[in-house]
Amino acid sequence: QVQVVESGGGLVQAGGSTRLSCAASGRTFSRHAVGWFRRAPGKERDFVAAINWSDRTTYYADSVKSRFTISRDSAKNTVYLHMNGLKPEDTAVYYCAATYSDYDGDITSVDDFAYWGQGTQVTVSS
Repeated sequence: QVQVVESGGGLVQAGGSTRLSCAASGRTFSRHAVGWFRRAPGKERDFVAAINWSDRTTYYADSVKSRFTISRDSAKNTVYLHMNGLKPEDTAVYYCAATYSDYDGDITSVDDFAYWGQGTQVTVSS
């Protein structure tokens, strides 16, 4: 069982930057793909970014491509989401999630992920 805990976020001005962290406890993340999703008020939970465990290939939603970067630090058992050029429409609860170990399927869908954090709020003011 992998327990996932997000941190970071808060209130940021439009155009600003922030970083979210996703730490694993109970097991190492090393053989799990990790993704970030977000849910804006009144909307579905949408894919933001993901990184696989084997070759660290990254995937991004079109809406955040070139602004957000996902990375993983194996030594710290942590995955980061670096968010730049923030816009008010980025306001949402951000969730970190991990797949089952050795998962090699698509990692851009909610259904691909087995372990979820509680979420952390990011609010971008205009």
